[in-house]
Amino acid sequence: MPSRPAKKLETFPNPTPARDYHIHMEIPEFTCLCPKTGQPDFATLILDYIPDKKCIELKSLKLYIWSYRDEGAFHEAVTNRILDDLTAALKPRFMRLTAKFYVRGGIFTNVVAEHRKAGWEPLAVVELGRFEGQSNMRG
Repeated sequence: MPSRPAKKLETFPNPTPARDYHIHMEIPEFTCLCPKTGQPDFATLILDYIPDKKCIELKSLKLYIWSYRDEGAFHEAVTNRILDDLTAALKPRFMRLTAKFYVRGGIFTNVVAEHRKAGWEPLAVVELGRFEGQSNMRG
């Protein structure tokens, strides 16, 4: 039986809930309809999150994203609605959704929406660089 679009988001238990780790997903085939003209709008969605107790199951995410194909939505509204649905399902420590819409009328639109769990603070970034006295030149 072929898959069908669905609004249900499925999750699975975070295998390492004691650690903050970053999950990065790129979804290059997002489509919805312009609510003014009915023409298709295309976007790449970039999802970055730090899970708490749950992670997103990828097939359900694919079917969820597919469910927008025939819906009219402004870029800002659909980006925030997707973020709201994902945060409701996952309750992550942190989530950022970037929607990079392709050109329409000579304008590219990027919408970035974020969620932070109350009280969560990101860990300090560790910069790894060259060792003191290390040379780029080979002898």
